[in-house]
Amino acid sequence: MHTVLITGANRGIGLALAQQYSARGDRVIAVCRRASPALDATGAQVESGIDVTDDAALAALARRLGDTRIDTLVLNAGILAKESLGEIDAAGFDSLRRQFEVNALGPLKVAQVLLGHLADGARIGIVTSRMGSIADNGSGGYYGYRASKAAVNAIGKSLAVDLKPRGIAVFLLHPGYVATDMVGGRGDLTPEQAARQLIERLDTLTLEQTGTFWHGNGTPLPW
Repeated sequence: MHTVLITGANRGIGLALAQQYSARGDRVIAVCRRASPALDATGAQVESGIDVTDDAALAALARRLGDTRIDTLVLNAGILAKESLGEIDAAGFDSLRRQFEVNALGPLKVAQVLLGHLADGARIGIVTSRMGSIADNGSGGYYGYRASKAAVNAIGKSLAVDLKPRGIAVFLLHPGYVATDMVGGRGDLTPEQAARQLIERLDTLTLEQTGTFWHGNGTPLPW
């Protein structure tokens, strides 16, 4: 059975991914800080109480997984805050640091702690954002989110290089402008539509394309 582990799985895109992978018969391990009734209803193996920045919680997760082999790892957990130049106070810089911890270092921590669980030939999808594209930035602002997503793009590229000898492919995936709680419910796509596109990318991209940056709709994105 194909095994998928998803972080940030209790709501939004992560929940939709858990629902759709479960519906097609995959074994889903749903990692989150707090479970939700909707996530419990998927029948996934829910691993709650896990913050992707918490080393002890991640180590405990790895122990609980035992000899489980992961075929697809979706690093989806993330946060967003908005900062405006000239108005970033001490609390604002704390928020920037937190975004780096969750959005950039979190995926690296999860990938590293689960290295021994990744099957040879596995796929890793890092849910990033086109807001992490330097070439695509024409509107400024969002200093912490943009910078943390640019950082995770660089991290994903390094993971792709380091894991290629094991046949493990890593893809940086922008889901689109999705109507989730993170953006106040505004967006061009529902979480279900975004999840469907992300799953299609992870199903169809190949090892030859490892380390590349994609829109969920299948369009390559610039760094």
